[in-house]
This record gives sequence, C-alpha cells and structure tokens, in this order.
Amino acid sequence: MAMYYRFTSESVAEGHPDKLCDQVSDAILDACLAQDPLSRVAVETLVKKDTVVLAGEITTNSDIDYDRLVRTVIREIGYVDPSDPFHADGVRIINLLGTQAQEIKEAVDAKRARAEALETAESKSEGAGDQGLMFGYATDETPELMPMPILLAHRLAEGLAYDRRNGESWLGPDAKTQVTVGYRDNVPYRIENVLVSTQHAAGVPQGQIEAYVREALAPRILGDWYRPDVKTIVNPSGSFVQGGPSADAGLTGRKIIVDTYGGMGRHGGGAFSGKDPSKVDRSGAYFARFVARQIVEAGLAQRAEVQVSYAIGRKEPFSLYVSTFGTGDDIDALAFAQQFDFQPASIIAQLALLKPIYRQTAAYGHFGKPYLSWEQPTVTRAA
Repeated sequence: MAMYYRFTSESVAEGHPDKLCDQVSDAILDACLAQDPLSRVAVETLVKKDTVVLAGEITTNSDIDYDRLVRTVIREIGYVDPSDPFHADGVRIINLLGTQAQEIKEAVDAKRARAEALETAESKSEGAGDQGLMFGYATDETPELMPMPILLAHRLAEGLAYDRRNGESWLGPDAKTQVTVGYRDNVPYRIENVLVSTQHAAGVPQGQIEAYVREALAPRILGDWYRPDVKTIVNPSGSFVQGGPSADAGLTGRKIIVDTYGGMGRHGGGAFSGKDPSKVDRSGAYFARFVARQIVEAGLAQRAEVQVSYAIGRKEPFSLYVSTFGTGDDIDALAFAQQFDFQPASIIAQLALLKPIYRQTAAYGHFGKPYLSWEQPTVTRAA
C-alpha cells in the first residue's frame, strides 16, 4: 500500500517585520564588504512602530551612512506611506553598533595580517568564528533540489510582491503564505492546501482579495500543480490593513525555518542574516547545502542531509555526518562529502563569500536560487 502524507511549509513576504530586519542587517553587511571585504560584521535589527534599532558588532574600514542605508531598504521594500507610523522618511533610528570582541577577533584571524588577501597561505589558518552545528539538505523532488512546499510558498510570497509593484497597488508589503503538499511514497503527488494572508489597503473588499488569489496569483504561481479544487484560504483573520512594524515587532533571525527548508530538513539553530562569512552559522550552512546538492546531483541519493560542526578558532570541522534517508548508501555519501574542504577559509574562498551578495538572500530563502554560488555545481573537491 502506498504511503501518503501531507507536509506544510510557510514563507513570508519581504515586508514582514522579521524579514525587513533580515534585509536591513544584510544590507549593512553588503555595504561593509563592498568597501572592505575583510569586515567583521554581526548586526541585529529590531523594528517596532516608528523605530529601528541597530545593535551588534562591526570591525571594518568602511565608511557607512547607516541612517541613509536603513531608510533606503525600507523605501525599496515599500513602506513609504506617511500616514503609517513606520515609513522610510519618518522612522527613528537608534544605532547601538559596537566593535567585535578582541578575543573573538584574535581567535578568528589567527595572527593573519588584515591587508593580506584571503588566498594567501597565512589566511588558511583562519578558524571558525564560533562553535556550532549546521545542516544542509537537498532533494530531487524539484529542479532546484529544494522541498516543494517551501519552494512554492516562497514563490507565492514573491508573486505578491511582484504584483504589488506591477498593478495591484492595493496590496501591502506585509504577507504570509503557506502550502501543503500531499506526498505519495515520499514523492510530491498534489497540492492539498494554499493559505495566503496579505496586507491590503483600507476599503478593499474580502471578495476582491479572494478572487485575486484564487483566479490570478495561485494559478500563475503554481502552474501545472494548480487545480481548481485546491483548498485555498485567503486572509482567514479578516481585514489585514494594519501590518508591518506599525502593527508587529520584527527582529533579525526569527525566520530561520523560512530561510532554509521549511521544516523538511533540520536546522542547527543559528540564524544567517547580518553575519559575515567568518561566522560558520552562515558559511558552514551554505557549504553543507552545497555538498548535499552534490550528493544528489552525483546520483548517490534522492535526498541527502549533511551536518557539520565547529569549535571557535579551530579550522578543522569538529564532525561530519551524512544521511540519505534510505535513498542511497550513507557510507558512500559520507566518503563523497569528505572529499570537500570544510575549513572556514576554504569555504569562503570556494564560494566567493567576501562579495556583497547577502541582501538577495534575506527574503524568499537562502537556498534554491540558481544565481548563488552554493547553488552551483562548480566547486572542485579537495585533492
């Protein structure tokens, strides 16, 4: 008898308060790396009502106008209505940024000269920026090697943002989406449920919103997976005029499952946004995803999960684990993974992580986007 189950994942739009914070934090990271690729950045952003709070540690030679940068991000996301307490020109910005702790800096730098390029032999001794464990996951159920529920949830959220900018001006920046996929023998069989909660302008009737989602958004985004009988729920709480930071607080790093695999793959617990790649919470997770992809692309498994762990200041991984969930040989997959160099400096060099590439990861997922280096089959294995 075929095994049938349902799995649900959610996404949030770029205007969700937590996602807005992720984008501000990563915009600051990008600005630092653009001027000084060896910047050390760990930035947290908090938003509520009419206030943005920046906190964390930065060591950089960059000259950043934080006030202007924050307002630019808010404006680009779409919070520009002066009647809204939270809007780009009216927010109050509290800057509590400091410098990185000297002990951490010394453990990570490992006596390297700051002016040296990452590729020099001295830089190869760079240790992990913290202890921790990271997971990477890949599955052949979609061309992007991502779980279908989170992939479609992201696309619905992106679709809302696209439509808001291209004709559906009554849509607001804040939104959540959710997709339930029915699996038969671990293979996607059909979409069971779709849930869309979207901010909207005052006076827009519920019927108009439902018609837009059911007749325009869902069929376009879901494509061949769409069926007229898919259970679709729109704004179940009713009116959603008040949204964004004016109605709810936001904080960097609170959407780590949205950022990764929608719950289908495990998560080590460390958030990504606002952290430079010396923080293995980010770079280690990216590389674990890259290696999991290679296992699937090499035909060693249909699904693969890679776990790597680190100790602060140490360059060698603390442990490496691979599971193929019964779709391959775990021993062969582990031997394959061990051919890759998981040292932090090597990861940074292999994936070109000192470039200002991070804001594009801060909404709609850090994985499954073909233009990101860790989504490319181009990194060579260690000799």
